[in-house]
Amino acid sequence: MLNSMSAVWIKIFTILCLCYTAEMNGVVWKENGQSITIQCRINLDQTYLSLKKGINKDIAIVVIYKTTGKITPSVEMSGRIQTHGNFPNIDILIKNLSTSDTGPYWCVYSHTDQFYQHQTNDGNGSVLLVVTEKSAPTEQLVACGQSNMNMVGVYVVIAVAALLIMVLGFIVWIIYKTKDSHSTTKPRRVATNGDVYEDMRGTIRR
Repeated sequence: MLNSMSAVWIKIFTILCLCYTAEMNGVVWKENGQSITIQCRINLDQTYLSLKKGINKDIAIVVIYKTTGKITPSVEMSGRIQTHGNFPNIDILIKNLSTSDTGPYWCVYSHTDQFYQHQTNDGNGSVLLVVTEKSAPTEQLVACGQSNMNMVGVYVVIAVAALLIMVLGFIVWIIYKTKDSHSTTKPRRVATNGDVYEDMRGTIRR
C-alpha cells in the first residue's frame, strides 16, 4: 500500500516539476532491466550532440560527434548505449535500466562556427525517465499536455482537502479560545445572610 502511494506521489511531483518546461516532452515509466530509446532531434546545423541528465544538465551520458561519428559514453553507461540514425537526428538506446537511472534526460546540441564561437542549443526529444522496481503504469509515455489535463482532478482534491483542514483548524481554535475564556473568568460571589446582616449593622451605626 505504501509503495503504491509513494509511486502516485512521485508521479504527481515529477509531472508538476518538469512538465511545464518547454523542452520536456513527457514522462516515461520503465521497470528495472528494461530499455529506453530517446529520440533527439533538431533542425539546425550542429557540431555534436550530448545526452545529459539532471535538473541542471550537469551529467553527460554520451557525446556523439558529427564529423567523425565518434560516440563517447560515460564510464557508468559503458556497454549500455547504442545509437541509430543520421546526425543530428539520433536515437539513443539505453539498456539494462535501474532505479538509479531515474531523472530528466536532455538532448543538448552544440555548434562551433568558423570563428570558433561555441553555441549550445536544446533539441527536441528530452524526457523524464522514472524506473521502478515493480510493474510500471500502463501508460509508458505520458505527454505533458495530457498530464496537465489529468492533473486538474488532483488539484481539485488537494484544494478541497486544504480547505477542510483550514476549516477544522479554525473550529478547533474557536473551541479552545472559548474554553480558555471560561476557565479564566472568576466565579461571582453569592451574598449570604451574614453579608446582609453586616450591611444592616453598618447602616444602623451611621
